[in-house]
Amino acid sequence: MYQIIALGESLIDFTPSGTNEQGIALFGCNPGGAPANVLAMNQKLGGKTAFIGMVGDDAFGHFLAKNMENAGIDTRGMRYSKKVHTTLAFVTLNESGDRDFSFYRKPGADICLSAGDVDVSLLADTEIFHFGSLSLTDEPARGATLFAIEKAREAGAIISYDPNYRPPLWDSPEQAAEAMKSVLGRVDIVKVSREELELLTGEKDIETGARALLALGATLVFVTDGEYGASYCSKNCFGFVPAFRVQAVDTTGSGDAFLGALLYRLAGRKLEALAAMTKEELEEAVRFGSAAGGLTATAKGAIPAMPDEAAIRDCMAHMPIYGQA
Repeated sequence: MYQIIALGESLIDFTPSGTNEQGIALFGCNPGGAPANVLAMNQKLGGKTAFIGMVGDDAFGHFLAKNMENAGIDTRGMRYSKKVHTTLAFVTLNESGDRDFSFYRKPGADICLSAGDVDVSLLADTEIFHFGSLSLTDEPARGATLFAIEKAREAGAIISYDPNYRPPLWDSPEQAAEAMKSVLGRVDIVKVSREELELLTGEKDIETGARALLALGATLVFVTDGEYGASYCSKNCFGFVPAFRVQAVDTTGSGDAFLGALLYRLAGRKLEALAAMTKEELEEAVRFGSAAGGLTATAKGAIPAMPDEAAIRDCMAHMPIYGQA
């Protein structure tokens, strides 16, 4: 059985890579896409994973498939479009390593996945099914995502969701919020950033917003807040875990690494056991995820920067936390 199967975008992140002798910016070609990143982190920790999605039948698409295979991710659910190219994203970074995205996706292959392309046999053989909001932006990918959610739920999988808000991919924040909220009644685990939480709930207070997501049907909610840390919320408890103080170079994929590592620690539990997790169990899982996310930010690129478990454990044992002298 797979620990996680994810559906969604696999794309190329072109990230800043210095300049040439004329001072012109250079960009490195990195494998990316949030669902693929989540799988790569989980797989690196020893999980068994598979990807469902579409790339172009082009050099970039085959590069992405090869990188997944090298990472140990099962790509039998990968489909190749002969009509549409692989989606590209150019990432620009500010001095603190925070990023901005420019997408080349009108259309891109990832949004061309249809329900008929989904390998249902994979969904019948996984503990966790994970998806993000980028596959909800356009048809037929939206329909394929909803179809996969239902098939995974019928098979008894835990449903994990990342409302990964990328403003350039939506007509307006209001349209994005409506689409991203439309699936909240079908999911069990939700990971959002603080900004995404406010977009979805209208709440600035993290606990109030997180409990609003619980009221819509989630069992566990995790709210990341960049360099400060992350909060967790269940029906029984709420808390905050400060982040590890790392020197960020590129935050691309940090949230995905956090989630991939977190899901690794949550796997193996049925929904009732997830709901019953203690404050101590949730805090330990979040600390593990925070170490993975923080370390990913210390190098460029997403998948290439992800740490192994030994590095995560070392970080948890020795790295100072935010606010600590």
